[in-house]
Formats: sequence, C-alpha cells, structure tokens
Amino acid sequence: MKVGLVGYQGGGKSTVFELLTGVPPDPSKAYTGQVGVAVVPDERFDRLVELLRPRKVTPAKIELFDTPGLSREDSSVNAQRLAIIRECAALVQVIGTFAGWDPLEEAKRFEEDLILADLQVVSNRIERLKKDVVKARPDRDDLAAELEALQPLAETLEQGETLRDWQFTEQQDQAVRSFALLTRKKQLVLINTAESQFDSSVLAELQSHGLRAVAAPVGLELELLQLPEDERAEFAAEMGLTEPCRERLLRAIFEVTDQITFYTCTEKEARAWLLKRGATALDAAAAIHTDLARGFIRAEVMSADDLLRLGSEREVKAAGLHHVEGKDYVVQDGDEILIRFNV
Repeated sequence: MKVGLVGYQGGGKSTVFELLTGVPPDPSKAYTGQVGVAVVPDERFDRLVELLRPRKVTPAKIELFDTPGLSREDSSVNAQRLAIIRECAALVQVIGTFAGWDPLEEAKRFEEDLILADLQVVSNRIERLKKDVVKARPDRDDLAAELEALQPLAETLEQGETLRDWQFTEQQDQAVRSFALLTRKKQLVLINTAESQFDSSVLAELQSHGLRAVAAPVGLELELLQLPEDERAEFAAEMGLTEPCRERLLRAIFEVTDQITFYTCTEKEARAWLLKRGATALDAAAAIHTDLARGFIRAEVMSADDLLRLGSEREVKAAGLHHVEGKDYVVQDGDEILIRFNV
C-alpha cells in the first residue's frame, strides 16, 4: 500500500518523509515525487520474534510517497500534481505551523482542492455519457445506468462535500473505480510543529470537522536522530522532547489506512503482512503468493496473542484455540496463519 504525503509547498513533507523512511529527499524528484519504505511499528510482532527465534525476520512495511507540493500562487500546476496523488491509497496532509498557517484553514483549503479535482473528473465523464446515451449503440442501457449512478456523486461534490463517507452502491463503485477519487481516500492531517509543545485544542478542532489529526515536531526529531547517540538525551531534554514521535506517527498513518496485520511464523522466517480490514483467508493467501491462493485448501489459524500467552503452538492447540478455516474466513488482526495448498 502506498501512502501519499501531500499538501502545499513549505509544509515540511520532505522532512516527514526523511524522518519516517530514513531516505534523504532527492531534489531531482521534486516534480515527480519520491518513494521510500517505512517499517510499521508492531510490539506484538517483536514479541513473536523474541519467542520463536526464527532465522529470518520480515516486518510489515508501508510505502510512503513524498508527492510534489501544491502551489499556493499558481493553481494551474496543481491539476497535474493532484493526478500523481491519485495512485495513493491513503493521504497524509502535512501542515507546517512554523510558517504561520492556520491548520484548520489549510485543511479546508486542501479539501476544497481535492473536491474540485474530483468534480472535474466526474463531470467530464458525465458530459461524455450524456452525448453517448442519445446515440444508437449496443451498450446504451449500460451507459445510461452509469450516468444515473454518477449524477448524485457530482451533486455532492458541487455542494462542496467529500465522498469519504458516501455509501456507494455497487453500480457507483464500479463507475468510479478507475477514477481513484481523492475525496474517497482515507486521510490524516499531520501538524508539523516548530516546537515540542503544541496546543491540543487545534487537534480537537480539526477532529470536530471530521479530520483525524496528529501533531509532532518533525524537524526537531530529525535533527535529534542525526546527532551522535551520546548527545541525543541532552538535546532532547533541552528541546523538551519527552518521547520520540517517529513510531507514533507511523502507527497513526498505519491506522488511517484501515489495514490489519497477520503473521506467518516458521523456524525459517517470521513475517508480518498487511491486509485490508474485512479481507478473507483467500486474500491473505494471495498476499503471500499467488500459488497459495490458486491451490488453496485450508487455513490453519491461531491468535498471536494466544501464542504469546501460552508460549507454543502445542499449548494453543491443547487449549482448543487453534482452528481450521476455509477460504471465506475473515482474517482478524493478529491472526497467525498457515496456508495449506496444492498446485
């Protein structure tokens, strides 16, 4: 899953990108964006590794896409930059308070830009459909149904509302699938502060407008990590950095993607996998390898929490907490899964 760091120029997106991925920004990619990988913090997985001592450890990771910053002065360049953002599954808007910007106004302005971008995409398709449905063509009924499905979405966008909480019908979902609508994506607002202290009422105000928000002194923490280890504690105390924010931010980003974590653990390798909430055992098998999905027989499942509590797979089975499931089983967060297959 690719998560986009988005927002206007000067908000500190590239600083957030470097803190979370460890990859310095590449100036040559300022207009195309830069991708890096960050490990998802997972205390449960760390404990599994400690218990099982596998030869190889592979934690779950998310791709972070440092997208080109939107222009405040020249909105004509923003359409192309917003088009790049469409490939992201979730968005993290970075707002720098050190520049004197009001976080709520910034969030509203960005949301308006997303609404306008989506409205343009949907409206263009509607105009094309209106021309096509009056022609004698074999798919005329299908096109008319698509037009009917899209019109309420356009009306919502015209009213300045997002589609994030819209209950899509199957027809509407199919009609917009290729659009990768921006206002339908999960979103987190990250307030990039200049100092360690921040007025929490700002976060509450954002959340009252339906926006999930976190705040962190990203620049200070990056500066801290670049110091020799023996100097970090003193610098952190001087700056009032009571706790590192990197893992907290990664956890917040992971949570907004609405994914769960499942595990595959053997003596050879312990691995954490990300899966969309509500996905099935067959989806989990496909995430591991297409052959497992193609030849799926069954999934042997136990809770990682039960495994950690009881200490071994044998004890989990003895307690009757190990179960066998078919391909339609809905995977739960923290499941440890063994896929049986035959190809």
